[in-house]
Amino acid sequence: MKKHYTIFFLFSVFISLTSWSQEVQIFHVRDFDLVGKVKSCLVITDYGRELFEFNEDGILVKTVTQYNEQDQDITYYKYEGVELVEKRMESYKNNTLDESTSMANFYEIDTVPNRKVLEKIISYDKQFLEQQEYQYDDLGNLVRIVSSNTDGVDETTFEHTQVKNETTVSTFTNGILEKSVRTSEKNGPKGTQKVVLTKEYIDGEPNRATEEVFNTNNKLVTHEDFVYDLNEKEFVSQQKQYYQYSNNSLSKVVTKTLNTEAAEEYIFQYDSHKPSNWVKQIVTPKNNYTTRIIKYYEETEPSEQSNKK
Repeated sequence: MKKHYTIFFLFSVFISLTSWSQEVQIFHVRDFDLVGKVKSCLVITDYGRELFEFNEDGILVKTVTQYNEQDQDITYYKYEGVELVEKRMESYKNNTLDESTSMANFYEIDTVPNRKVLEKIISYDKQFLEQQEYQYDDLGNLVRIVSSNTDGVDETTFEHTQVKNETTVSTFTNGILEKSVRTSEKNGPKGTQKVVLTKEYIDGEPNRATEEVFNTNNKLVTHEDFVYDLNEKEFVSQQKQYYQYSNNSLSKVVTKTLNTEAAEEYIFQYDSHKPSNWVKQIVTPKNNYTTRIIKYYEETEPSEQSNKK
């Protein structure tokens, strides 16, 4: 079964259509490469616009994906305390709400004896689409998702294992392995790095893999793609990307394959807010531009108290 998520133009966090179920996520300002008390961020690219709005706690409350003057998707997030209780995705075509493709997600949370979340997905034209039940263990790890719709019931289970400084989460759908994610640490001359190896399977057989390495600041430094060679019975590298940073900002990405090498350089312009965020990104040599219009919540400075006697 496929689960629906808002497609964010610029940010890899999130989230595209995926064949793997995953737990309910709450997004914050930091997930969008933003800092400070951001109220809204409008991302403008040559293929559309994406607006993100946040509450004063830095939690995402609304997104607007603008495809053209007539077509857009609007997603609203409603919370009770720190829990997401409702999400509505409204799809507009020719400036008219399309009830058949618009949907509402409702969440019920139970914490006794362990955390459990029930998600019901209903279209605006009152059609039941899907129900998901998320079950967690006593450590707070997601261990099971039961998905049901008019086509039947699917069960996704998550197996968590840990060996020394290595943790692995294996995802099974109806008992068949679909994905494994191994997270480990390695020590190097620049400190301890985090390594995330993700393997994808089709019908339980290995298909693709990626390996990502993060530095001590949790910045991505390498990303390598692999495909599984049936003859050699091993994963074979297809390309590897190297990420370079200047003052903690991305400055260059070098992509290498067996026969080619290409480089892109990133130039950023920042606003005058403290702390500052980038408002323009230029990627050379293609000179692709991305602009961000950022609005902030007003911050009041504490009044100075006079100590005069």
